[in-house]
Amino acid sequence: MQRSVVEVKFKGQRSAIYENPQQFPFKVNDYAIVEADKGVDFGRINQVNGLINQKFGKGKLKKVIRKSMKQDWYQFQENLKEEKKAFEICKEKIAKHKLKMKLVDCEFQFDKKKITFHFTADKRVDFRKLVKDVAGIYRTRIEFRQIGARDESRRLGGYGVCGRKLCCSAWIKDFKPITTQAAKDQNLSLNPSKLAGVCGRLKCCLMYERDFYNEAIKKFPQLAKPIATDKGEGIVSNIDIFNEKILVLYPDDSTETFSLQYLQENVYKCEHDCGKTYGNLEELN
Repeated sequence: MQRSVVEVKFKGQRSAIYENPQQFPFKVNDYAIVEADKGVDFGRINQVNGLINQKFGKGKLKKVIRKSMKQDWYQFQENLKEEKKAFEICKEKIAKHKLKMKLVDCEFQFDKKKITFHFTADKRVDFRKLVKDVAGIYRTRIEFRQIGARDESRRLGGYGVCGRKLCCSAWIKDFKPITTQAAKDQNLSLNPSKLAGVCGRLKCCLMYERDFYNEAIKKFPQLAKPIATDKGEGIVSNIDIFNEKILVLYPDDSTETFSLQYLQENVYKCEHDCGKTYGNLEELN
């Protein structure tokens, strides 16, 4: 028998899987009180059973304690107000200790038994005195967690140049390495300002269509390679994958556009007797 599990989302897009041993009839966007580090936490139901069981059907999980009540929501709102105050206090302490770190966010555990401060820094930071100062004010467990630029954008949220919510805060759970090769594969401009996201790193969406481009490009002649046409020999200057067009540049700087279908139906051979047959795309690539 499959056990009942739910995915719970917290502030800053943090999420985790919890066992629902009492079979509470949760729906997506309901709120719940769950087990936390030496206490309890408050979060929103993001997924119910379904595919979660396939991945987390075994192993030890923290448990859902109960469905949330109205007073829990009020307490959560009060915690948010307290977080803003704690954030400002911590910023003052960072300035006092002259620490080279940027405070990103502050998160209270629901029962206030732990406060987590998220920050970014170029190097490792010795914040032991800072922890002591903040703990002296709040008399609870204090945790400072260093995060990366992409995690910062995930926690704070926002909108990309496409007008949609940032992918990292909307649905991406695990960050994958991204290189400029992804942009090169898609024949995109290598202008850093156009390739960078809100976080200042390469946009996650550069990877979404990369596999499609790599597969589609196999049908085309290689970019910057020689090709012979009725007009003479030229080089492949540009490839339009979506419209299946190839732009050929000739030595006199004139250009001519061919459809992929035309090249497939009309075989042209390289005039340098290199043995390649241009237009026969299996030979060309």
